[in-house]
Amino acid sequence: MIEKMDPELPQKFGNLELLARQVVEGFITGLHKSPFHGFSVEFAEHRIYNPGESTRHIDWKLFARTEKLFIKRYEEETNLRCQLVIDNSSSMYFPAYGQNKPLPSKIGFSVECAAALSYLLRKQRDAVGLSIISQETELHTPARSSSVHHKMLFSELEKLYDPARHSLSKKSNTAELLHLLAENIHKRSLVIIFSDMIENVSTLPELFSALQHLKHNKHEVILFHVYEKSKELDFDFDSRPVKFIDMETGREVKMNPIEFKEQYNKSMAERFNKIKLKCMQYHIDFVPADINQGHEQVMLSFLVKRSRLY
Repeated sequence: MIEKMDPELPQKFGNLELLARQVVEGFITGLHKSPFHGFSVEFAEHRIYNPGESTRHIDWKLFARTEKLFIKRYEEETNLRCQLVIDNSSSMYFPAYGQNKPLPSKIGFSVECAAALSYLLRKQRDAVGLSIISQETELHTPARSSSVHHKMLFSELEKLYDPARHSLSKKSNTAELLHLLAENIHKRSLVIIFSDMIENVSTLPELFSALQHLKHNKHEVILFHVYEKSKELDFDFDSRPVKFIDMETGREVKMNPIEFKEQYNKSMAERFNKIKLKCMQYHIDFVPADINQGHEQVMLSFLVKRSRLY
């Protein structure tokens, strides 16, 4: 397993789909060596023949070896429909934006995890769609399982992964866009959201209402709360004046972080706990995802959820 995010992974592999494969294969190898070694991650290429079905797609070679009837599985067949949702507001670029050295960022981590899940879903013959949101819906593709569709998804994720395309002052409009998403996903799906949940306090009830809307429409939801623990949660800064810039509004505040650390930590802990409790209330899987702790936390949470559904 990859235990910690390596900011130079993209440079090592140079291709997001290749990186996704490395993440998935590394995770599965580690899974077999871990206490979860009994966890099933088999990728079925066939399914059992049901009496009365057409015999057109029976794998006769496999029948000759096993004396059992199996149907060959094709790209259009699917067990699960999954919609990946990535928050692309400017706060997701933290902490790498404007840095000269490679650093993990919330958006980079989210894209890598989405790519790895897309690769895994493809292996399991599941259908996957992609939605990218910020102050507007930047992209929405329905869930499909064809190879052409998956190539398109990786192309879009590559664009999102390119730091040159990032810009500041893209605000969050998560609540409204999740409401729209709930209406636009027409078949029951597993909706996986990657977001730092940085919303104005007054908009949190609206955000919870949007998450409840997804559940009301019979969708299952996993919310990966993406954050950078040392700075965003622990407020770990040196004791000296620091200029803080709101990446979505451009507002600047200069202060000594030590003077406000206790108050900040208390406020963030309360906020974190409030989101967690609301998700529990609405039966939404809430998964804290520190970008410095690697992809395992996301992959394992997905497999646990999928095993409960199917």
